[in-house]
Amino acid sequence: MSKRKGTSVSENPNKRSRSVNESENAADSDQEDPILSNLQCGAEVVSDAGIVESITLKNFMCHSLLGPFTFGSNVNFVVGNNGSGKSAVLTALIVALGGNAQATNRGSSLRGFVKEGESSADVSITLRNKGRDAYKPEVYGSAIILDLRITRDGLRTYKLRSKSGQLISTKKEELVSILDNFNIQVNNPVSVLTQEMSKYFLHSKGEGDKYKFFMKATQLEQMREDFIYIKTTKHLTEDKVEQHSECLKDLKRKYLEKEDRYRSLASLDEMHTKLEELQKQMAWALVTEMEKELEPMKEKLQADRRSTEKYDDKVNEWKNKVDEAEKKYKQVQEQLERITQQVQELQPKCAELKTEAQKRNNLLKSSEVTVHRCKANLRDLEKDKTQLMSRIKDLKLSISQKTGAESKARAERIEQIQTELENLKHQISTLGQQIDQYHHAISRAKEEQGKMRREQEVLQRSIEANRRNLQTMESSRSNRLRRFGEQMPALLNAIQEAHRRGQFKHRPRGPLGYLISLKDPELALAVEVCLKGQLLAFTCDNYEDEKVLQGLMAKMFQGGRRPAIITSNFLSQVHDTRKRAVNHPNYPSVLQALEIEDPVVANCLIDQKGIESILLIKNRTEARRVMQSKNPPANCIHAFSKDGDQIFTNRSYAAEQTRANYLSGDVEEEIRHLQRELENQKAQATRFQQQMRKLDDDVKQNEGLLRRAHQDQKTIKDKATKLQLELTDLQNVEEPQSEDLRPLEEDLHEIITKIKSKRAESEEGQAQMADLKGSYEKAEQEYKQHKERINTIAEEADSVKEDLSKTDQEVIKCKHHKKHYDEKRSAHLRSIQTLEGNLKSKEKEYEMSVAKAKEICLERVESRRSARTLDSEISRLKLKITSQKEQQGDREEIVRQYHEALESYKNMTQQMKNLNSFIKSLDSVMSHRLQAYAELRRFLSARCKYYFDSMLAQRGYSGSMIFDHKNETLSISVQPGQGNKADLSDMRSLSGGERSFSTVCFVLSLWAITEAPFRCLDEFDVYMDMVNRRISMDMMLKVAASQRYRQFIFLTPQNMSSLPESKIIRILRLKDPDRGQRNTQRGEDGDQ
Repeated sequence: MSKRKGTSVSENPNKRSRSVNESENAADSDQEDPILSNLQCGAEVVSDAGIVESITLKNFMCHSLLGPFTFGSNVNFVVGNNGSGKSAVLTALIVALGGNAQATNRGSSLRGFVKEGESSADVSITLRNKGRDAYKPEVYGSAIILDLRITRDGLRTYKLRSKSGQLISTKKEELVSILDNFNIQVNNPVSVLTQEMSKYFLHSKGEGDKYKFFMKATQLEQMREDFIYIKTTKHLTEDKVEQHSECLKDLKRKYLEKEDRYRSLASLDEMHTKLEELQKQMAWALVTEMEKELEPMKEKLQADRRSTEKYDDKVNEWKNKVDEAEKKYKQVQEQLERITQQVQELQPKCAELKTEAQKRNNLLKSSEVTVHRCKANLRDLEKDKTQLMSRIKDLKLSISQKTGAESKARAERIEQIQTELENLKHQISTLGQQIDQYHHAISRAKEEQGKMRREQEVLQRSIEANRRNLQTMESSRSNRLRRFGEQMPALLNAIQEAHRRGQFKHRPRGPLGYLISLKDPELALAVEVCLKGQLLAFTCDNYEDEKVLQGLMAKMFQGGRRPAIITSNFLSQVHDTRKRAVNHPNYPSVLQALEIEDPVVANCLIDQKGIESILLIKNRTEARRVMQSKNPPANCIHAFSKDGDQIFTNRSYAAEQTRANYLSGDVEEEIRHLQRELENQKAQATRFQQQMRKLDDDVKQNEGLLRRAHQDQKTIKDKATKLQLELTDLQNVEEPQSEDLRPLEEDLHEIITKIKSKRAESEEGQAQMADLKGSYEKAEQEYKQHKERINTIAEEADSVKEDLSKTDQEVIKCKHHKKHYDEKRSAHLRSIQTLEGNLKSKEKEYEMSVAKAKEICLERVESRRSARTLDSEISRLKLKITSQKEQQGDREEIVRQYHEALESYKNMTQQMKNLNSFIKSLDSVMSHRLQAYAELRRFLSARCKYYFDSMLAQRGYSGSMIFDHKNETLSISVQPGQGNKADLSDMRSLSGGERSFSTVCFVLSLWAITEAPFRCLDEFDVYMDMVNRRISMDMMLKVAASQRYRQFIFLTPQNMSSLPESKIIRILRLKDPDRGQRNTQRGEDGDQ
């Protein structure tokens, strides 16, 4: 961890600027320090990068499994009895984040942390990786998972994973970089304060120990050690300079001896000198020739770079047009959405009016039934009246004086039965009408159900088709060929491979839709409807090739529909269609609207579809006018509008297809359109299901009512039959000759009264029926008017849809042009890059040539001779030198020894010069660094005093902190009372709880002047009484609340039940240990 130790505290990174600014503002203000300000415990926690999100231990120390423990972003208490694993969690944190075994004070080596009987121990830690201080967020994501494994042999291996669990690195250097980025220092007692470290430094009575703790916490000790190392290096360098001075004298003496021998070779040296001169000229001559080659390349590159602006202007121009078109498209789309919203708002009212009209129609029909029944009753009563009057007239003619009691009783019973029968008939009639109504309602609901089921099946098939189209479109993002089917790329590869093996005489062409392109993207739907299945078809030159292609398709399209195969001889020229083609001055034919590079494809479409005789007219009204006029275009079979409508001279057909599936230009727009259509269809399917459930409920309810009405009707009919039989028996009894006329007259009077009542009832029913008819006609009129209004708005929506389609095509067209110029610019830029690469390679060769020339001669040597001439002269001179050496002996050895002695002497001289310069620079740098070190130490000491006084004041204590940097001591004096009431006392005179509270204040003051993403304290309150523990806890919670971007982890055996409830506090309670296994624990002795 030397890399992190070398980070100076004075070089405070910007990522902790919030804490530093708070501390500096506190030092300059007379108000209460911001760290001690009261913040609500329920405040929202703001997390910082580098905090510990979770930790898991497996077979670590004496624990088989601890965790996973999920830590909060601010304050965390790890609570548990001795031996529950608190210190194991802290030890695992130190070891996993790079600390050594001695730093944990739990063992001398890593192998001691593996549970007895296990082969390895595992620790997994998740560090937060968010915010501007995140480490490679594009690689790791929002969290970094660190997995540590310690083997029984003491080996430690790391695995660094991303948020998703992907393995990123296993190198220790990557972990060091992460810890440096987050400023995590597990060996710093301010970041992680164990019990042993606390006992050694904080609870020590020596002033020197506290000073060492201050220096270690602020990293000043590391800076001092670095300065000592630099001084040692300087002394070693000075000793090395003295040693080199002696060596330099010997080298100079050897050099002078070799120089004397070298000078004796005067004539040979002259030739060597001339050879060297020629070699210099040769080296720079090569450089000159290379410069001449570079010049035209640079000029062409500059010209190409200047022409790049033209392409940029074109791209920007079409980019602006795309933006304008998209803006217009958005406006038209918003207008269409407003119209659609109006229709949706009017629909409920329309349904309500329709329901009201149906309701009034039902009332009218009920009233008509009532009037009809009244008229029927009147006719029956008139008939009864006539019969009764005739009977009375006949009886009056008879001479009858008395009637017996039996006749009177029989007459009364007959009258009673007749009355009951009349009532039962009325009930049967009413039930019959109800049964008819129930039958009608059930049949109407079932018809509606059948209609909705058919619509739902059509909708479901449409959803499945759109879903398949969407999958095809999404897969065609990277490969346009996938639009024509998922198997198409594999099929074309198979065709290519078969053609390479010679299985085809001529390579088949297809799919035909893939081999054509549109000049005008607006005509995509028209061309697609025109060509239909030909878009997926293949064409072969002969039947042998067709059989081979069918075999390949059988493998690719197993059980599915295969593309059609058209067999026709391949021609190298497009058919001459001038005599039979349609030529219109304003509108193109399908052949003219397509760009077809392959004559085979063009001839196939001409033969199969006659595309030279089909016109494309965008506006359907204009298409009807042109085609169905008196003089339609010559040679024109039919025409297509841009919406896919097919127009003949005497008829026209609307297109079932609304969007182009294969020839549309903008794949993303097609995907968005299909996604929107799928969402609308799914919503419509949901509405269908709701309506179906409602109709099912209505059918069940009406069937129940129908069964009850049939049962009631049967019961009443049975009763009426019995009464009718009884009435027939009574009427068949022979009447006495003397019959009383009064009952008959009463019956006649009653019938007359009923006739009057029924006539009044009929007249009232007719008047009510007239009112209901007027009400129904009025409701029906309102419904028709509302429906007409909706239709009017829908017609407006059609024109807006047409505008939207035009705008959509304009967007596609602009994007097409922008893409065209983007590709041209990209090709131009690639050309420039290629030229730059060639120029760079040439310049590199040129630089290497210059470097070689400088190795031969530092200064440039101009020569009018070419490199070839110089090379010939060098060769001749070398031959002459060789001949001279053979005459004079081994002169090369003499020259070599001379140059070696000269080179050694020069190198030693240069080394001496460099070392002296290094010592001088080191003196200057050390002077400045030591001054900055003293200033930083003074500044940190002052801040530590200030925060220590502020912390003591929380309990009414007063104290002083005296730094003696010369003797390396830190004297702390604390007085529990108020300022002037008593003298300050040394901490050794305080009680255990007061001394622990003062130690906490000292630690909190160090927290305020140092940086770390998290703090860990192990059993900080073990020596405190309840009062000091509560006050210390309140102080640490206030500090934690003010430093919401830091994390605090406190380990304590207390239950912490008195803590306030807060979102920033999380308590992790560990289970009590298994006391039966305590004898096997080796790493938890500190918890005893």
